[in-house]
Amino acid sequence: MVVAALVSLAVMAGAAAIIGLATAGLTYDSIEKIPHRRVGLLLGCSRMLSGGRANLFFAHRVEAAAELFRARKVDYLLVSGDNRRKEYNEAGDMREALIKAGVPAERIYCDYAGLRTLDSVIRAREVFCQDEITVISQRFHNERAIFIGMHNGIDAIGYNAADVDAYNSFRTRCREQLARVRTVLDVCLLSTAPRFGGEKIEIGVQAPVLSNSY
Repeated sequence: MVVAALVSLAVMAGAAAIIGLATAGLTYDSIEKIPHRRVGLLLGCSRMLSGGRANLFFAHRVEAAAELFRARKVDYLLVSGDNRRKEYNEAGDMREALIKAGVPAERIYCDYAGLRTLDSVIRAREVFCQDEITVISQRFHNERAIFIGMHNGIDAIGYNAADVDAYNSFRTRCREQLARVRTVLDVCLLSTAPRFGGEKIEIGVQAPVLSNSY
């Protein structure tokens, strides 16, 4: 058991190092320094946590995306999240929050089939025709998304949303270590594809789709 635990820790540390080194210098904390990209990819998460508490990851990501748009660092936002159940719609909830934050509805596109970060990133190219994006999430998440993009023909940078304190992010941080291992396996060994395809939607040319389309 001790050997297995040590091997597991080594694997997680290795995956974290691979992603961290590969994406060094590609995320930004400063709205002034980040370059303009036509489309920002906002990675989805749930609005509320179990027990009815507001999800700070959700709030901070929406705030960062609205900030980028107001500063004219992106022209359109592609919101990607899970919508496998009728009562659970990450992309729809984020779209609603962005509109309340002042982003025009016609500048927001939703990908309702962003079941995983890998799906969200690859579908940005394969379905939404983008090979250059700004990813919007917390730094650790941006790094993983950029790494996926690097291995799938996407020139990606990241804008780091405000982080969440250790108490409220402990479980997310633990899951992230496992997610990094899976990501390295997916892109370096397995060439994993998104679960769903779909007809192409050209951002800024075709009108946004407002309902589940996969």
